[in-house]
Amino acid sequence: MGAIYSHKFKCSNKFFQTNSTWTPSHMNLNQKLSNIKHIHLVLSGKGGVGKSTTSVQLALSLYQKGFKVGVLDIDLCGPSIPRMFGIDEKNVMQSEQGWVPVYVDGECRLTVMSIAFLLPKKDASVVWRGPKKTSMIRQFLSDVVWGELDYLIIDTPPGKMLIAHVKGTSDEHISVIEFLQGCHLDGAVLVTTPQVVAFNDVRKEINFCKTVGLPILGLIENMSGYVCPCCNETTNIFSTGGGKILA
Repeated sequence: MGAIYSHKFKCSNKFFQTNSTWTPSHMNLNQKLSNIKHIHLVLSGKGGVGKSTTSVQLALSLYQKGFKVGVLDIDLCGPSIPRMFGIDEKNVMQSEQGWVPVYVDGECRLTVMSIAFLLPKKDASVVWRGPKKTSMIRQFLSDVVWGELDYLIIDTPPGKMLIAHVKGTSDEHISVIEFLQGCHLDGAVLVTTPQVVAFNDVRKEINFCKTVGLPILGLIENMSGYVCPCCNETTNIFSTGGGKILA
């Protein structure tokens, strides 16, 4: 990997002077990500359904099976992955090859990259328009030294904006899929909750996946039941089965 410098990166909203007219070289990105065997996106059309929780649990499950796993948090305005892993006090380091992601474990088999590591303080807000977000995602994909990974899990923000001809989809979703063309992108895991409004939003995300040719690996219905800490019995506080019907 080369020498790792002790420089700690923190930034304000002025840190990244991005060029919105820059077009990524898919060949270069393919080379940078060629050592990653499988890339999975975690998507939903609605916020608060548990995408980040799903990303963390998926990463931990794969890690416990012996795989080398990376987690990329591209929810630029609401990053929560570092907090969920308990590593929000750590800093990103710089090597000769680029940014070194933060290791969660001592074996260096579980790594995380998030804009939360770069902010000057925990409650700092990221007020960026689409071009800056797009450039930041490109930088995460091209400048982070992931090394050899079995899986890269990408946690995404909610898709709630009207972008181009794909309704209900955010800049981040479109950008990351465009950048990953030709890479080992297996598909998307969609997350929903039992509420009807969540179904409506995830339907838009399903249509988005169909439009861009992104395979759907599975649909997770989250928050449909409560597990009692005493008897481990599951009580369905909300309605259940909607995710199965939608699938």
